[in-house]
Amino acid sequence: MTQALVIGGGPGGMMAAEELARAGVRVVLAEAKPTLARKFLMAGKSGLNLTRDEPLAQFLDAYSPDWIRPHVAGFGPEGVKDFARGLGVDLFTGSTGRVFPVEMKASPMLRLWARRLADLGVEVRTRWRWTGFAGDGFAFDTPEGPKLLTPKVTVLTLGGASWPRLGSDAAWVPWLAEKGVTLAPFRPANMGLMVDWSPHMAAHLGQPVKGAALITPDQTSRGEFVLSARGLEGGGIYAIAALVRDGAPLSLDLAPDLRVDDIAHRLARTPVRDSLPNRLRKALRLDPVKLALLQEWGRPLPTDPLALARKLKALPVRHLGPRPLAEAISSAGGIAETALTDGLELKALPGVFAAGEMLDWEAPTGGYLLTGCLATGRVAGQAAARLFGAQSTD
Repeated sequence: MTQALVIGGGPGGMMAAEELARAGVRVVLAEAKPTLARKFLMAGKSGLNLTRDEPLAQFLDAYSPDWIRPHVAGFGPEGVKDFARGLGVDLFTGSTGRVFPVEMKASPMLRLWARRLADLGVEVRTRWRWTGFAGDGFAFDTPEGPKLLTPKVTVLTLGGASWPRLGSDAAWVPWLAEKGVTLAPFRPANMGLMVDWSPHMAAHLGQPVKGAALITPDQTSRGEFVLSARGLEGGGIYAIAALVRDGAPLSLDLAPDLRVDDIAHRLARTPVRDSLPNRLRKALRLDPVKLALLQEWGRPLPTDPLALARKLKALPVRHLGPRPLAEAISSAGGIAETALTDGLELKALPGVFAAGEMLDWEAPTGGYLLTGCLATGRVAGQAAARLFGAQSTD
């Protein structure tokens, strides 16, 4: 009989399987896709950002709701770095504090990790798609036909509802709901914003916006973002995306290092006979992309230097809301805190644990998401392993 079953072969599932195996438990890790960690591999194509090199208190501020923070605190940035180095992965910290493997890819780390799981005795079964509960067991569609497993403990790490083509399709939602598990509706997180661009913006689509600030009433983001045919994308947007999704107004500061009075003074010194774009270029060195955004969202542009300065510092961003959930990098919502014990066991399903993006939490990109998945997988795996310790003393 399978002692422990982990369903979902992403980083959270692999971490849970490792913790169980280290405790001496026989583990089957079932993954619906042909290979493990498809989303992990996709995220690592442009450089695998594992975590952040910053104080733990500052790091934890990136997570919401508050209930998730103690789980992450037990395996924060230092824990992730030690874990990666333990696999044989060399790391470096970038100028913004982001931590990467020296090879800048996910695939070498994944191979090392999969090898260690095999050495620990974890049995990985790919193309095993969970299809729901069957009595006391878990039913699967497999290449060999339908299978039923009845483990003593199970850890679910099936992801949220973003990037369904990589496996996070939220098919599990009705199955858990039928068992009495409290769920919060899924919402996009770390997503772009939709914009219906004017024709004059076509020449600027695909271009990055640098040296600007995205401003909400509660948070400012100085990160870079990109003008895409569909709207606004990139890390700068993702940092404030949750606030905007929840209704916060958004404005753009095109000259964040200058005060309003400084801008007005510079504009007043430019020749009035020059065109307004030329005056803005000469006075503020605004690049064509910023000038285009000012025309897109700021017309009619005031001629008075002070009024124009104020518009440059608080340009309203006209958008149509978040990109769809399926396009988001991650999702908010999922299994509610009230449905979980401190060890991430489902109260409605004793012996069944959950971790990763199945849980109702969110954090920005930049190493926070991956750290959260690893940390909760570790918590669930260790808690599940403790059940075997309790049974062995009976």
